[in-house]
Amino acid sequence: MSTPDPSRELPKSWDPAEHEAQLYQGWVDAGYFTADATSDRPAFSIVIPPPNVNGSLHMGHAYEHVLMDALARRRRMQGYEVLWLPGMDHAAIAMQTMVERKIAAEEGLTRDDLGRDAFIERVWAEKAEIGGNIGNQMRRLGDGVDWSRERFTMDDGLSRAVQTVFKQMYDDGLIYRAERLVNWSPVLKTAISDIEVSYADVEGELVSFRYGSLDDGEPHIVVATTRLETMLGDTAIAVHPEDERYAHLIGTELDHPFVDRRIPVIADDYVDPEFGSGAVKITPAHDPNDFAIGQRHDLPMPTIMDAEARIADTGTVFDGMDRFEARVKVREALAEQGRIVTEVRPYLHSVGHSERTGEPIEPRLSMQWWVRVESLAKAAGDAVRNGDTVIHPTSMEPRWFGWVDNMYDWCISRQLWWGHRIPIFYGPEGEVVCVGPDEQAPDGYVQETDVLDTWFSSGLWPFSTMGWPDNTADLEKFYPTSVLVTGYDILFFWVARMMMFGTYVGDRLGDGNAVPFHNLFLHGLVRDEHGRKMSKSKGNGIDPLDWVERFGADALRFTLARGANPGSDISVGEDHAQSSRNFATKLFNATKFALMNGATVGELPDRATLTEADRWILDRLEQVRAEADAGFEAYEFSKACEALYHFAWDEVCDWYLELAKVQYAQNDDARSASTSVVLGTVLDSLLRLLHPVMPFVTEMLWKSLTGKESVVIADWPAASEVAADTVAAQHIDDLQRLITEVRRFRSDQGLRPGQRVAAEIDGLDTAALADSRGYLDSLARLEAAADGFAATATIDVRLSSATVTVRIDTSGTVDVAAERKRLTKDLAAAEKELASTTGKLGNEQFLAKAPEHVVAKIRERQKVATEEVERLGGALAALGGA
Repeated sequence: MSTPDPSRELPKSWDPAEHEAQLYQGWVDAGYFTADATSDRPAFSIVIPPPNVNGSLHMGHAYEHVLMDALARRRRMQGYEVLWLPGMDHAAIAMQTMVERKIAAEEGLTRDDLGRDAFIERVWAEKAEIGGNIGNQMRRLGDGVDWSRERFTMDDGLSRAVQTVFKQMYDDGLIYRAERLVNWSPVLKTAISDIEVSYADVEGELVSFRYGSLDDGEPHIVVATTRLETMLGDTAIAVHPEDERYAHLIGTELDHPFVDRRIPVIADDYVDPEFGSGAVKITPAHDPNDFAIGQRHDLPMPTIMDAEARIADTGTVFDGMDRFEARVKVREALAEQGRIVTEVRPYLHSVGHSERTGEPIEPRLSMQWWVRVESLAKAAGDAVRNGDTVIHPTSMEPRWFGWVDNMYDWCISRQLWWGHRIPIFYGPEGEVVCVGPDEQAPDGYVQETDVLDTWFSSGLWPFSTMGWPDNTADLEKFYPTSVLVTGYDILFFWVARMMMFGTYVGDRLGDGNAVPFHNLFLHGLVRDEHGRKMSKSKGNGIDPLDWVERFGADALRFTLARGANPGSDISVGEDHAQSSRNFATKLFNATKFALMNGATVGELPDRATLTEADRWILDRLEQVRAEADAGFEAYEFSKACEALYHFAWDEVCDWYLELAKVQYAQNDDARSASTSVVLGTVLDSLLRLLHPVMPFVTEMLWKSLTGKESVVIADWPAASEVAADTVAAQHIDDLQRLITEVRRFRSDQGLRPGQRVAAEIDGLDTAALADSRGYLDSLARLEAAADGFAATATIDVRLSSATVTVRIDTSGTVDVAAERKRLTKDLAAAEKELASTTGKLGNEQFLAKAPEHVVAKIRERQKVATEEVERLGGALAALGGA
């Protein structure tokens, strides 16, 4: 055993809280994460999906960041010039809502009390106060981002990009203003996007009422609705053109019960004659399907609610009522007229709710700004069809095409104050001009009050963050980006926007820049250990920083990366994090052992001088390196991490370190020196392979092992050109099997783990394991038989080429009678289980009726019982005697 080098000593144990922050700041100070646009290295770039400036990183964010960081760290080690660009989104609705609530609670004021300019100043002040929270969390996770390039969707450069692309698209006829139906939030008093609407089943009332005469013999039609207040905006009743019940009424008109309006009966194929009465009330200004029918039939579209969803401008007694109050009052008024046809009954139906405020959204006809998406969506679809952007996993492609090939025009205006104000100005005579970033509106012109949807600015993110519309060195070097990492749940809302904008500006960026990213890696959701979606309401959410505090950043990162595969959800719980924490400790202890024994990283001795154990572990290292490389390249982090975990724990720590101890104990300086180099080489490569997902502990261990500057800038392990020694691999496999069987026998016999027993072994020569007796004695706690040896138990172990017989003297170490009694009892229980499961599987009636998963479980129980009967029977036989 070599004398330890004090300069390479590690602390007593791995304490993440003591070391992680210092290690991270060291990386930043050294400039490891700062990209050089003038470098001649190949470029690799990722832009971070910008989190909301007012938010904090949840477990989904942490998952995404771990995967991006792993990709970036690996490419940096492979010799790429890496840019991982950080930034935040201004989160128009969320940020404005938060500040409005704050000034209301603290000062009793509204935004209208402050005025637009003063309110926006308040939002900027709030941003300055809280904007660093996410950055601090990213540092805790170990995100290797280029902090010198951090961006914000409302900084000067990105605002310039927004104004530029708006002007270009407006001039190209791709942006227009029109009155259309939108998702309206009465609380926020603005249109909101589809992604900000969540649907939930709500117990409502289905009310059937009668239009026309109350006399059954006179013209009338019965319709039903759950939103009775909307009947104040009805402008037609639709029936199917082939429905004979209503053929005589098509083209006629019926009086509206409350409004001075005649309601025409129209024919439209949309109506299902089998559903309800076969007649549908049409409110074009407050229902998406009705709006489409209204357009087809050129119907009037009166809006009957104001911005806060109060009934307005109907000329009825209901004006001024909240929509829910009006729902009741309209029903009561219809009942008074005798128009309620049947008893009101409960009705469960899906209702859209604002994710920001929780209230039901209101479909509302509103004048808004729109993007004409047909040509843009086609280009986004063609980019994937042509292979310019590759989606991982490819199974997501049909969903992508189903969306972009059927996209409808995009509402980009929001009735907010915080955000990019639309660069449209209106003249005193109704003139409309769009103003670019270097232009001024004519005197007397007034700017549009609406701001742009947040997705508009974040849709420019891949190129606006690199300086577009200017021709910058970053654009030249790092655009298009190499890969976008994001969740499949925002495939349509954010990814589609970026693809549309990226293909649109591609012509202005030159050849090869037609897409914003070459690869699109879609990860799944993080679920709890029971597979449930994490949410505050369920109380099953996990704060990633809590895990960092308790288990360390490496444990959090490895837990998330170990479960990550393209498009698949992962389930995590504290047991997973603790397991990863134990893994970090295992690596630490293994490296500490290696350093104590003088492990070095240098040129390997000639393979012919190495032991079979040495050659086996080096060959396994190369095989695992190839598996990990393939996994990382295919975004199959789980496969890469599983391969590295089991190699490190099962093969390096559980086997090679134990074999190395035997080699060190031989008192052969040459053997000890070669063992140290092999051990150092294996750990050097293993730590480098693990660094992308476990950066902190690998940094400390690798620097201590190698004495070099940092694993962050170390070379990624290269492929070996040495052919694998299959003979050595087979011999080590046989040795492991032999040791495992002896250990199992010892356990069955109740021998203490450290207790040595005398043994005679036959067949080692035939099995080509003649030189392995030292390993066997050490790892199976055996010792050579002395004179007078008398075996009390015999174990036969079938190996690949021979059977090895181990005869052991357990006299004085085992209470044979007690062990026989215990084993007999266990054998009887196993035989009973085997008989029970075999009987069930032999019952044809049971097999015909039982669910497949039940049958599969019983088959598994039968298999386990069979193995137990064989094992326990063998243990009894090995005891010998009656």
